[in-house]
Amino acid sequence: MGAKQGVEITGPRNDRYDEILTEDALALVAELHRNFEPRRQELLRARKERQDRISAGEDLDFLPETKHIREDDSWKVADPAPGITDRRVEITGPTDRKMTINALNSGAKVWLADFEDANTPLWENMVEGQLNLRDALDRKVDFTSPQGKTYALKADEELASIVVRPRGWHLDEKHILVDGERVSGGIVDFALYFFHSAKRQIAKGKGPYFYLPKMESHLEARLWNEIFVLAQERLGIPRGTIRATCLIETIPAAFEMEEILYELREHSAGLNAGRWDYLFSIIKVHRTRGRKFLLPERNSVGMTAPMMRAYTELLVKTCHKRGAHAIGGMAAFIPSRRDEEVNKNAFAKVRDDKSRESGDGFDGSWVAHPDLVPVAKEIFDGVLGENPNQISKQRPDVDVSAADLLAVDKTPGGISAAGLRANINVALQYLATWMGGNGAVAIHNLMEDAATAEISRSQIWQWLHNDVTLEDGPKVTADLVRTIIDEELVTIREELGQAFDEKLYQQAKELFSEVALADEYVDFLTLPAYERMP
Repeated sequence: MGAKQGVEITGPRNDRYDEILTEDALALVAELHRNFEPRRQELLRARKERQDRISAGEDLDFLPETKHIREDDSWKVADPAPGITDRRVEITGPTDRKMTINALNSGAKVWLADFEDANTPLWENMVEGQLNLRDALDRKVDFTSPQGKTYALKADEELASIVVRPRGWHLDEKHILVDGERVSGGIVDFALYFFHSAKRQIAKGKGPYFYLPKMESHLEARLWNEIFVLAQERLGIPRGTIRATCLIETIPAAFEMEEILYELREHSAGLNAGRWDYLFSIIKVHRTRGRKFLLPERNSVGMTAPMMRAYTELLVKTCHKRGAHAIGGMAAFIPSRRDEEVNKNAFAKVRDDKSRESGDGFDGSWVAHPDLVPVAKEIFDGVLGENPNQISKQRPDVDVSAADLLAVDKTPGGISAAGLRANINVALQYLATWMGGNGAVAIHNLMEDAATAEISRSQIWQWLHNDVTLEDGPKVTADLVRTIIDEELVTIREELGQAFDEKLYQQAKELFSEVALADEYVDFLTLPAYERMP
C-alpha cells in the first residue's frame, strides 16, 4: 500500500488547509502511524496495568532494572542547541494568530507553541495553528484586527524561539484516519510541524524543537526518540537536529527522570517541572489509596510543600548532572487593568516563586502573560548575569527518596467550603470556554488550562470517595456538589450577563458532573470532552 493511500481526512478543508494537508505531509503522518501505533497502544496498556498495581497497594519506586543507568556517571545529553541555550524566560500559549505574534514579540527567550493543554483540539485550531507557525517563520503572519489594531512581528533576532508542544500519547486526532484508524494527536501535531517548518527553523539558525507532555515512563520517551530518528531520516535532516524538553508532570515520570533523559540523549533539551499536571497526577494515581494520599484544596498546595520540594530539587539535580536544562513551572497570574492591589500582591508572589526557582538552580521558568516576562527575566538575570544558564550548578546536597516524593500527607492545608466552591466555579468556566474553542482562559486573574480543570474535578472525586467533611461545612456528597454546581452557574450567569452562553454552560455542567461524580474515574476529562466536539 502506498504511503498516501489509506489516509482519510474527515474534517473540513477550509481556506488554505491544503497548504498543510499536503500529500507528502500526510504520507509522513501515515508512515509514523503504521510504524508506531502498535507501540503506542502497548504503552497505554502498560499505564493501565501499572495503575491497577498501584490501586491494589503497590507504591511507586525507582526502577531496579534501570539502576545501572542512574549509577553510570559517564553519560550526558547533547549540548544545548542554537536558540535554546538561554531559556531564562519562556512564555506559553496557544497557536492562534494574535498569540503567535504577541508571544514571539514578548521578550521571552522561548515560546511554547501549544497544541495541548492551553489549546482546544478543534480541527480548525489544529490546522490553522500549523499555518500560523509556518507563516510566522515566513514572516507572513502580520494582521490587523477588526478593531483596527495592527499586530506585526519584530525583527527575527528579537523573537522568541518556537518550541512546539504536541498532544500527549493518550489523545487521538479523530479527523485523520490511516487505514481506518484514528491517528495519535501527538504524531499529527509533530509530523505536520516537522514536515512544513523544520527546514524553515534550521534556515533561521535554530531547529525543530518540541515539548513532550504527559509521559509516564522512559519507554514512552524511547518511542518519541524512535519517531524523531525516522522523521529526520525521511526529510534528510541530520540525526540529533530535533531537540525535546520533557515535562515531568506525572508522578510515575518523577521516578524515571534520568532514564527519560537517557532515552532521548542526542535529542534531549532537558526537563520541565509541570507543577499543575503533576498535582493532578498525584491525585489520579493515588485516588483509591485513602487519606494518606489526600491533598488539601489546590490553592493551598504550594511549591514549598515537602513533596513538591523533593520533586523540583530532584529535577534540577538530575538535569544538571547530565548536562541538561532544568526549566521551572508556570507563573499563571494575569495582570489586572482595574485592580492595582491585586497586581501588587500577585507580582510579589511571582517574584518569590521565581527567586526560589532561580536559587534552586533552574535555568529558566514559564510565564502565561507577556507582562510577566520582565519580572521573571529580572529575577533570572540577577542569578545568571551574562551566563546563558546555570547547568554548571550541581546539587550534590540533594538526596531524594521514594518516600520523599510520595509524602502527600505532609502537605499543609485543609479543605474548606470555599475551596470546594472555587474548584467547581473554575472548572465550569473553563469547560464552557474549552467547548467553545478556547483552551487558555483567564479566570479570577489566573490563566487556567486543562491541568487546573483536571485538578478541580479530580479533587472533588477524591473527596467524595474518602468521605471528606469540610473544615467549615458539611460532608462532601454528590448532592452537595450538584447543589453548588447550580449555585455557581447562577453566579457565573450574573457575572457574565449577555456573554453567558446557555448551551456551552449546559455542556460544561453535564461534562463536569460526569467526570467528578461518576463511580468510575475517567482518566482525562479531555477524552469525553473531545467526543462532544464536532
